[in-house]
Amino acid sequence: MAVQANSPALAHVDTSHPLSALLSQVLVAFTLELDNEFECRMLEAGHPGTLSLVVWANVMRFLTDGPVLVRDLAKKALAADNAVRFQLGCLERWGFVLLQADSGLGRREGWGSGRGIRLDWTVRLTNRGLAACRIWPPLGGLIERRWERRFGADEIRNLRHALQDVAEKLDIELPHGLQSWEVAPRLPPRAAGNCGELSLPTLLSGLLMAFRLEFERESPVPLELCANTLRVLGAEPIRAAEIPRLTGASLETSGVGWQIKPYVVVEPDPAAGRGKVIRLSPRGMTAQRNYHALNETIGKRWEERFGKQAIGRLCDALQGLFDQHDEDGPLLAKGLVPAPGTVRSGDLAPALGRRSIGAAARQRMRDLVAQTEAFISDPAGALPHYPLWDMNRGFGP
Repeated sequence: MAVQANSPALAHVDTSHPLSALLSQVLVAFTLELDNEFECRMLEAGHPGTLSLVVWANVMRFLTDGPVLVRDLAKKALAADNAVRFQLGCLERWGFVLLQADSGLGRREGWGSGRGIRLDWTVRLTNRGLAACRIWPPLGGLIERRWERRFGADEIRNLRHALQDVAEKLDIELPHGLQSWEVAPRLPPRAAGNCGELSLPTLLSGLLMAFRLEFERESPVPLELCANTLRVLGAEPIRAAEIPRLTGASLETSGVGWQIKPYVVVEPDPAAGRGKVIRLSPRGMTAQRNYHALNETIGKRWEERFGKQAIGRLCDALQGLFDQHDEDGPLLAKGLVPAPGTVRSGDLAPALGRRSIGAAARQRMRDLVAQTEAFISDPAGALPHYPLWDMNRGFGP
């Protein structure tokens, strides 16, 4: 079940993508390449399974100098307390961290979930967490150097400068990793200084988060729903099972949950004995139109705020990554081909926190392989227009 790049005939570039989608797709591409490398190195260290880059950016990097209180971790991550509790519960269940109350008595009630975690508890790394934190730090630079060889040093330098040019004009502090959960209600004012030391994924995440905050001040529907499921639906019904393929998201993150139900109509599939079909409701059609209109409006505002030339350079630098091809296809696809031994290449590994390979792990492998093949065949058409981090994939895409 090896995943390979396909011929260039299957590739196409959609130049109509808005800035938010370009930022998202490049961020996901970089994240996947880094995640695959991290998984290989963790496997070599005796720890099968993987965590995604977002976990390092928002949680694990704050634990490398020793134990941290939950409340302090939330402040450092610029995240809501409940979001940090949820992620810590997953990391506890997967064996990367230990949570300890002052009493330190045995396994807590609610172990493995965010339930019952108090802000005055201490978070510390396990041996597995320590191994992960030794592996992560150099990987951002490693992948960035690969991109310089693949796309050209000048192209990646131009991308970095274009991202920095806008990021340095933002007036609020932003998380190092894009959070797919509730954002802290009040982000602190931006500290003085430039963004020269920030990694490419941090710069991409920061701009995308700033775009999202502006979008959601005017949209009743979150950007992550508009840019994915609502974007690919229409007045004509499609099979609900097609949504993950059309959005580039996982089955779990693109499901019809409570947030999206007011905007869609779900009915039994008339052509099959099982399954559902889904289409936009009138309210959903309005939300879809607003999504496209607001993307255009914010793009024009950013041209006025940051400079038309600066935003033009940024869009050109992002789009340029999709435009580069060789005889085998898009250059962006080459970094998405997973190494042997990874789950995305078709190798099986226990689910995080498990010792044996169960039915869920086998299905997740098949889903990851199918998603990866789509990304490789057509990065511009298949990568999501907003990242949705799936807890079942170690908070990966």
